[in-house]
Amino acid sequence: MTPVIDLLNRHRSIRRYGATPIDEALLQAIVQAGQAAATSSFLQGCTVIRVRDAERRRRLAELAGNQAHVQTAAEFLVLCADLKRAANACEQQGKAFAGDFTEHFIIATVDVALMAQNMVVAAESAGLGICYIGGLRNHPQEVTELLQLPAGVYPVFGLCLGYPDHDPECKPRLPLAVVLKDEVYSEQGDAERIALYDAQVQEYYRTRTGGGHGQSWSEQVAGLLSEKARPHMREFLAAQGFTLR
Repeated sequence: MTPVIDLLNRHRSIRRYGATPIDEALLQAIVQAGQAAATSSFLQGCTVIRVRDAERRRRLAELAGNQAHVQTAAEFLVLCADLKRAANACEQQGKAFAGDFTEHFIIATVDVALMAQNMVVAAESAGLGICYIGGLRNHPQEVTELLQLPAGVYPVFGLCLGYPDHDPECKPRLPLAVVLKDEVYSEQGDAERIALYDAQVQEYYRTRTGGGHGQSWSEQVAGLLSEKARPHMREFLAAQGFTLR
């Protein structure tokens, strides 16, 4: 294996951070590493909002479900899917903007995910810890107003960055055979593999530092997908110009 693969396999979400600030040059290098990620059709449809104001951080932490690490991380970034720049380019070139198609929404959102993951790998390679904050989508309109996001831009998630102040265990992932298929989609043998994995996840929660809820992966996923999930997002996205034709 390579050092990069080893680094990727050691990923954990960090929710407690030390007081050491991140060097400005390192932060900029991390964001530039994010920009080097693949981008569909060269759209580069991601904008990163760096939030340093204490009161704005406090409000974002509250909107994200009172996640204290939004306030305590050395840096907090909000990664936004951005079609506003593309709209500006259309205007400059004298062409009509048709960026409200579902495909455009997808490629901008994927651009954000790709850029963010490049940033995460860069940050972790420098000894930093990270935590994605999808909870910003609990109240996307309030986040949009707080960050003054224009039409054509929406907050996909936040990202905490800082030097870890704890050492959590790595959470086990699904067996490779469940995820990697040959030629066609097949579920043969998956039920047995997932049953063993469920037991592994339950043991992880039972023994991890700080304890856990003790649920298996299947129980967690069933709970997640048997309930409504942020039903406000569709109306919010339409209001931001993502009408998804």
